[in-house]
Amino acid sequence: MHTSTHTVLYDPDGLIEAGLPLDREPYESLVKVVLAWTGQDTLTTRDYEQIALQLTGHARAVASDVRRRADQLPKNSGPKALADVVLREAEGQLSTTIEGTVHCVQNRARLVRALYERLDRLEATAPVR
Repeated sequence: MHTSTHTVLYDPDGLIEAGLPLDREPYESLVKVVLAWTGQDTLTTRDYEQIALQLTGHARAVASDVRRRADQLPKNSGPKALADVVLREAEGQLSTTIEGTVHCVQNRARLVRALYERLDRLEATAPVR
């Protein structure tokens, strides 16, 4: 007898996720707050690690959206080339170990901001359908 109420979805191309909008506002607010931090560390190492994990997960989601948008552009286009540069930099930053420091959290916040800026520019240059 099968009693599970969960369904496992196999979506290796991320097509289901592509149709879901990002919950952008709370992360943009978090980025703004994190980048405004100055002076003494006021949070614990674990708090910084948790914030860095949140920003890392969201950066990966935004990077996926940037990749999908960039893949729709012609190979020789300037916006695609710039997106590829931003994505390579993002990949490098996301592969580094998370540290429980202000510096680490602010780097992740800058990454999220850069990815959103690139996503916005790609959406502005998207062909009309």
